[in-house]
Amino acid sequence: MHITEIKSLPIEQRMLLMEQIWDTLCYENEEIKSPSWHEDIINDRMQLVNSGKAKFISIQELKDKNS
Repeated sequence: MHITEIKSLPIEQRMLLMEQIWDTLCYENEEIKSPSWHEDIINDRMQLVNSGKAKFISIQELKDKNS
C-alpha cells in the first residue's frame, strides 16, 4: 500500500490499520532494537529527574496546553 492510498483512507480506517500493524509487531519473535538516540534521550531525561530539574505535568495539563 502506498502512502497516498493510506492518506486517502478515513481516519477510522487508518487507526485500525495502525493497530493491526502494531499487533503484528507485538507478536514478533525477533527482538526489536531501539535506535541509539533513544538511549541518549532517556539518559538526558533521567539526569533532569535525578537533579530535581525535571518538570512534570498532568495529562489534563498536557491536553489543555495542546488545545
